[in-house]
Amino acid sequence: MKPVRAIALALAALAALALGAFAASHWYAPKQRPQLASGTLLNEPRLVAAFSLTDHDGQPWGNAELDGNWTLLFAGFTHCPDVCPTTLGLMKQLDQRLQTQHTPMNFVFLSVDPERDTPAQLKTYVTHFSPAIRGVSGPRAQLDALCASLGLAYLKIPGASESEYTVDHSAALVLLDRRGRVAGYFQPPHKLDTLASDLAGIVTSGT
Repeated sequence: MKPVRAIALALAALAALALGAFAASHWYAPKQRPQLASGTLLNEPRLVAAFSLTDHDGQPWGNAELDGNWTLLFAGFTHCPDVCPTTLGLMKQLDQRLQTQHTPMNFVFLSVDPERDTPAQLKTYVTHFSPAIRGVSGPRAQLDALCASLGLAYLKIPGASESEYTVDHSAALVLLDRRGRVAGYFQPPHKLDTLASDLAGIVTSGT
């Protein structure tokens, strides 16, 4: 092989290696995980077990309804005196803030009190705060399985009469990704500005 040709081949090989290194470090580099000020992202999104509930319009609501968009979910009940109305008010503000930032997000209120929270009751309750919030509930067995899969807990607390009970429940906001998997959690107390900034960063990054 002539020296000039050997040098040319060596230079071509070096160029190919350099191009490959550039591609590996730029084109195929994993996306940076956003740094959150108010929540925690899981290292790997967690699958949600199959479930079948009903939304506040009386329509079936299951895993398929979580596909295609980011979802922020909160579990509670309509007779809740404090944390539930406060959190749904926050969801309303978040929806308004994220819309101005062109950040799509679904909002779900999961009732863990199916005996009292009928679809009609749920619709009246959630739409009082915002039409953007979807109220859902269903059979106790389905709720138990879903809450376990989401990492949420609740406990029915007897009251003075059979109908006057209350429900202790997790106060975390659960973030689900576009594939309906648990992506992270936001624990109270919630601050609108930091929460909106965190959610926008997550959606933008595609994490």
